Amino acid sequence: MSFEKVVIFNCGKEEYAVPVGQVVSIEKLSHITPIPHLPKYLLGFARVRGELIPVIDFNRILYNQTSLGDLSRMVVLNTDIVNYGLVVDEAKEILNLTENEIKQVGLVNYSKTRYFTAVANLEDRMIACVDPKILVNSLDGIREIIEYLHKLLEDENNQVNS
Repeated sequence: MSFEKVVIFNCGKEEYAVPVGQVVSIEKLSHITPIPHLPKYLLGFARVRGELIPVIDFNRILYNQTSLGDLSRMVVLNTDIVNYGLVVDEAKEILNLTENEIKQVGLVNYSKTRYFTAVANLEDRMIACVDPKILVNSLDGIREIIEYLHKLLEDENNQVNS
C-alpha cells in the first residue's frame, strides 16, 4: 500500500489519509437511501455517477458519532471487493508524503484497528493512514451487505433487460 500521495480528511479532531490511487471522487452528501436493520456504520446506499454503492460513516466506526455537518463529504473509494462511500467530517487536501515521513504502525496486530497501516509523522501534525480494503473487510456484516448490493444490481439489470 503506497501512501506517497494521499487524500487528507478529518473525522472528529483527527486527520486521516487514504491513498489517492484508491479515491474515485469526493462528493457532497446527496441522497442516501437508508435501509432498515443495517449495522450502525452503514448509512445506506447512494448512486454515484450511475453506480450503486454502500455508504459508510467513518465517524460512526471510530467514535460512534455521526458525520453529517455542512462540510461533510463522501470519499468514494475503489477496492477489489466493492466501491464504497466513506462519509467524513471534511475532505481537506491532497498531500505528497516522503518515505521518511511515513512510519509503519504496530497497531495492525490489534484487530479493531488493522486498517491503520501507517502514520504520517509531519513537523506539526500526525496523520493516520487508512487502507480502504482492510477497513471495509474489518466491518461486521459487510459480506452480507455486499451480497445484498449484488442482488440489487442483478435485479436492476434484469429490469433494464426485460
